Amino acid sequence: MTTAIGVVMTSHIVTGRLEDQRLTGKLLRYPSDPEAANELDAIPGSELVEILAEHIGALVGAAAGGAGKADAIGVAVPGIVRSGVIEESPNLKQLKGMRLAEELANALAGRGIGAPVHIANDADAIAAGVAATRGKLDKLTRVWTIGKGIGYGRWPYADGVWEGGHITVTLDPKERFCGCGGAGHLEGIMGHRAMRLRFLDLEPEEVFANAKQGDARCREFVDLWHRALAAATASFIHLAGPGRFYFTGSNVGFLDLERLRGHLETMVRMSPLQSFSLEILPPDDETALIGAGVSAVRALADH
Repeated sequence: MTTAIGVVMTSHIVTGRLEDQRLTGKLLRYPSDPEAANELDAIPGSELVEILAEHIGALVGAAAGGAGKADAIGVAVPGIVRSGVIEESPNLKQLKGMRLAEELANALAGRGIGAPVHIANDADAIAAGVAATRGKLDKLTRVWTIGKGIGYGRWPYADGVWEGGHITVTLDPKERFCGCGGAGHLEGIMGHRAMRLRFLDLEPEEVFANAKQGDARCREFVDLWHRALAAATASFIHLAGPGRFYFTGSNVGFLDLERLRGHLETMVRMSPLQSFSLEILPPDDETALIGAGVSAVRALADH
């Protein structure tokens, strides 16, 4: 039996124990109060590492005299992640430049835990979790995460940056709402933060509600929101081929699949590329936790 610890750190931290790709036992959450989520960006990186180490230690069982064990530890975080280093993280800026795998491994070593640490992009972890729970770890799986930012995840892992949320979907120089500062990005249209900056008088939920009631300004934006996602998805279809795309995240409830499909069909016209399919997944932490653990175990096997 292979045992792994999966951790997801986005607007909050969730930690779980996996045995042969299945979550077992209780999940640990920080902050414990759901109303206090989105506060991680105010916590220094060193303190976040200690929180992670404390949770992992509790699940490994080190605090109980080493009763438990872990073969691998997988941590999913937003941003550009390569070789255990967070090269960029627009939504958790204090992580930029952190050698997170090394720092967390050192913190765990002080607790008597020597399992290897693997760091993955959070959207990639969701893609891995989707593939694992559907028994399709040998198939290409692509996921869009729609929330504070926009993430693009794929499984199997392939070397590269894969920051799909920052793909350029418009040449309008006024489109500068992306958290990274770039113009014309998908996240600058679809991201929760970007929508709040665009509509200073309305929350994103109100924008979509007003659009349904016929407000012209909101209806125009909702169509732009869907066209932007269609453009980014069409780009990946043209690069890597058709297949199934999954959509999840805290704002996935805004997504109208039929509207998205309609825009995609105007953008993808080559017949060999038209066999794509679209599926919404309810947002949950468990899929990403499974993916973080699976990614860590696979990375361990590859080495």
